[in-house]
Amino acid sequence: MRWINGALVVVLVANSGVGAEEAPGRQTRVEIKGGAFFLNGSPTYEGRTWNGSKIEGLLMNSRMVQGIFDDLNPETRHRWAYPDSGEYDAERNTREFIEAMPEWRSHGLLAFTINLQGGSPEGYSGEQPWHNSAIEEDGSLRPEYMDRLGRILDRADELGMVAILGIFYFGQDERLKDEEAVLRAVDNAVDWVFDRGYTNVIIEVNNECNVRYDHDILKPDRVHELIDRVKERTRDGRRLLAGTSYGGGTVPRENVVRSSDFLLVHGNGVKDPARIGEMVSQCREVPGYRPMPILFNEDDHFAFDRPTNNMAAAIGEYASWGFFDPGENNYEDGYQSPPVRWDLNTERKRAFFETVREVTGEGE
Repeated sequence: MRWINGALVVVLVANSGVGAEEAPGRQTRVEIKGGAFFLNGSPTYEGRTWNGSKIEGLLMNSRMVQGIFDDLNPETRHRWAYPDSGEYDAERNTREFIEAMPEWRSHGLLAFTINLQGGSPEGYSGEQPWHNSAIEEDGSLRPEYMDRLGRILDRADELGMVAILGIFYFGQDERLKDEEAVLRAVDNAVDWVFDRGYTNVIIEVNNECNVRYDHDILKPDRVHELIDRVKERTRDGRRLLAGTSYGGGTVPRENVVRSSDFLLVHGNGVKDPARIGEMVSQCREVPGYRPMPILFNEDDHFAFDRPTNNMAAAIGEYASWGFFDPGENNYEDGYQSPPVRWDLNTERKRAFFETVREVTGEGE
């Protein structure tokens, strides 16, 4: 808590507290003050409004969860082959991700979601036989995955971007042998962020906690225990901001609202933009809610040329919005189905980024 202009304000900081500004070589520090995001002490998009809606304090974002993707299953690895080489290359994937990041940032994108267990490499899947996990069965971290993640987060820090770092994905959590391994993975992921001094990382414990998880502690009734565990783990008085997400159209439950620093919601399957606004209002009515950011960090709706669309509806209720373009495994479409082209090579991608530029005023 701090006194600001005569008022006592609760300030929650990613890697917050003593030493946050002293992390060696780090340039980007994310904070939450009330319902707004701040970077390096100033509100995001400072002073900006768009179509009468406040943009200052929002965190426009995109789902880019496959930035460190690999497939350890030799039976499925061929599915993600690059058309020019006939093979999948995890290093190439990360290298091209990093090469695209400055272009994202130049359009006003301030955040992206990335996950230690990725997301469905088919966009949407039932069975998921591939093996994409930065986490070993005992909860330890695979060095090659974390090396790739480190390069991405280093570049994000240089560019002034925030990473929404997911730990678990429902298509891969079964790779961990038991609940102790889940707990160990959370501790290891948080410690890894601390060890590298990142101050631009916020934690999404798991993607869509209400969808098909094997371990009970990753399901809605108990997932707040992991949010609390992230928050309680400190280094030199610093901690990470944390929350979790739910499937499309679902409003977080009380236990998660009470534990979270921010609320993550998804717009998948929500065809009526009015429902997006309703979801934001309902989030603010859940017992335990207090002024805190609400972010859509996954929404597969793209009607950016229409005056009413999901992005505009979220912004109109002062909620951040995140793009989800699932793709087609063709090294052209989308940002989730490997092999991924991470640049702005399709009309859909360009439409999103041009809309973000318009909303944020980047480059004006």
